[in-house]
Amino acid sequence: MRSKRTKSAEKRSKPGRIQAVLTTLGREIAQDIIPAGAVLPPESDLEARFGVGRGVVREAIKTLSGKRLISVQPRHGTRVLPRRDWSLLDRDVLGWLIGDDKPDLELLLAVQEVRSIIEPAAAALAATRATKNDLQNINAALRAMESSDSQDSATAADKAFHLAILDATHNPVLQGFRGAIDTILSAVFVVAVDSIDGWFADNIPNHAAAARAIEEGNAKKARIAMERVLGYTQSKLATRNRQAKARKVGTVKAANPRLKK
Repeated sequence: MRSKRTKSAEKRSKPGRIQAVLTTLGREIAQDIIPAGAVLPPESDLEARFGVGRGVVREAIKTLSGKRLISVQPRHGTRVLPRRDWSLLDRDVLGWLIGDDKPDLELLLAVQEVRSIIEPAAAALAATRATKNDLQNINAALRAMESSDSQDSATAADKAFHLAILDATHNPVLQGFRGAIDTILSAVFVVAVDSIDGWFADNIPNHAAAARAIEEGNAKKARIAMERVLGYTQSKLATRNRQAKARKVGTVKAANPRLKK
């Protein structure tokens, strides 16, 4: 029989094993390695692949189903749903879709469009509802942005700024976007850190204008300032996307001399 210590260790490690299975399957679905409409392997095959028990596999499948990546139906198997059904603003789903090392610029641009709808309105609401504590949090984040000296500190400060404004709306639905915006900003910084044109520093004045407008209680100015914050990032991402496409076309032409004619 297994000792109590062994059982206890297995119990403690189970969440980690569930997360490992969940992350691997989630990324494979998001990156179209397991395409929409495909049926996931049987539980026994997944158990063998990951070296885990049935309970771990079932918990991972349950979580993927909750995020609307898959549909579990008796006698029909576990089938991958089309992207339009996924919970795209879920922190995990968004992270799997965008990727880590080479973010999907097309998807980032699509999400930035959503931010351009949500965050200016959030800034306007914050201007009318922010408490003294909310203003302190927004201004503290702005100061941290201005004094940041590394990618990590800049990313953390920028996230804190935008999340503080969402919190200052005191609207629970808007606050529900915190996880998505956190994930988006991480991905944006992966792209921005490789640029040489000062994405972060050049956009700080726009952030400062938004903070001032919120502190003044001027909803119109806050909305406009936040539109400028997001518009700046949107234009930079669009430029990087065009450059990436141009490089791809150049690579294809170089590999196929006939295309140069």
